[in-house]
Amino acid sequence: MEFRHTSVMPEETLAALAVKPAGTYIDCTLGGAGHARRIADRLSPAGRLIGLDQDEAAIRAAKERLANVSCRVDVVRSNFRALDSVLQSLGVTSVDGVLFDLGVSSHQIDTAERGFSYMQDAPLDMRMDTSRLLSAHEVVNEYDEAELWHIFRDYGEERWAKRIAEFIVAARQEKPIETTGELVDIVCRAVPKGVRRAAGGHPAKRIFQAIRIEVNDELGILQASVENAVHALAPGGRIAVLTFHSLEDRIVKQALKELARGCICPPGLPVCVCGHEPKVRLLGKAQKPSAAEAAENPRAKSAKLRVAEKL
Repeated sequence: MEFRHTSVMPEETLAALAVKPAGTYIDCTLGGAGHARRIADRLSPAGRLIGLDQDEAAIRAAKERLANVSCRVDVVRSNFRALDSVLQSLGVTSVDGVLFDLGVSSHQIDTAERGFSYMQDAPLDMRMDTSRLLSAHEVVNEYDEAELWHIFRDYGEERWAKRIAEFIVAARQEKPIETTGELVDIVCRAVPKGVRRAAGGHPAKRIFQAIRIEVNDELGILQASVENAVHALAPGGRIAVLTFHSLEDRIVKQALKELARGCICPPGLPVCVCGHEPKVRLLGKAQKPSAAEAAENPRAKSAKLRVAEKL
């Protein structure tokens, strides 16, 4: 299947990074290289683009899309949690820009056999890196009721988390839950019909989000990765982060806010004794996609773009 993914807020993201022709830039979530190709097109032969992704299909697509650009390109199959070691292995000491485009790609959702979509029946998987051992099948069939409840509540912000966990545990006592379709049926039985109609949207949406986050440890690595990315920036370099749901946006917002803080002394001290200095300057509030983009690409509706500059 051809790797298809529509980049969200492409022009806003390029403007946020303020690409220098001879600069070095990292796309920590390469995907099909939609954003990365736009960055590369602005780089001269003296520039360098480094792309990371844990998805083998994305790596193949990105290499093909970046094959004829004029700048130097390094494509690495890795999770962005390993950013420091990747840069060290490439001999890079600082960069001029870092991009994170978080969440699941359109290609991953649309490839039924990957198990990300609640709209298509497929084996339970949801691994962005298919070499990892933990998949949605293990989460759904092996986590106890309390663990499922906490995941659905904390990662899905699901009102009916406890009841859905109870229904899953009861169903798997009869036989293992093997497919996304089976899981959707269980969730639909757990959520009362009247509630479903009032809430709108698919009742399994938040559950699939929660399981995907657990399988890929999406939130557990995020704050440290943002901090590591800022550490890698040269003075004046920029970090741009695209988020797609409130949980990851909250983490990014707080991480950048902490990095932008100066003095952390207790209130009331006459002079600063901590010596703490801000590491970045926040560049405005979170940007959202235009109404036209949201109408054309429904997956862009929830996007937020946050930007900061290294001091």
